[in-house]
Amino acid sequence: MKYITTIDEQEYIVELIEPGVVKVNDVEYFVDFEEVGGQNIFTLLINGESFEAHISEGEANLWKVLMQGTLYEADVIDEREKRLSEAAGHVVKGSSIYMLRSPMPGMVTNIPLNVGDVVEAEDVILILESMKMQNELKTPQAGYISEIRIAEGDNVEQNQIMVVINPKED
Repeated sequence: MKYITTIDEQEYIVELIEPGVVKVNDVEYFVDFEEVGGQNIFTLLINGESFEAHISEGEANLWKVLMQGTLYEADVIDEREKRLSEAAGHVVKGSSIYMLRSPMPGMVTNIPLNVGDVVEAEDVILILESMKMQNELKTPQAGYISEIRIAEGDNVEQNQIMVVINPKED
């Protein structure tokens, strides 16, 4: 499994190869990682070098890591989540029309809305099944549905435009 980790606007691709082996940006590390006493304190042995870290979970995908006197905020998402967030939709430049695109190939299993329906930010627009997982695709903005280019049961390709949302008219 690959994870995309962002620290101070620097992105790292972290891949769990096997127990004890981690790859970060294509460099392999041998890692031993143990919690000490149930206090969110961990000992790390990375390529034979010992570290201690205090790790706590923040909001959403944010982790706070205190290591060697420095506090790091790490935003961690898996590659599937990143694909969903990047490919799910795009706002057309020069307007606020939102185009919900398929983040991956799959089958549309549910479209709970119709053309003309008003939506709020974070409303579920449709359910896409891919690799036996149900993915709720949401809109990042309020507006109304101006086009639905797919139907329940349709198979879609990655980046295929499925729904168009126009901004609310005042």
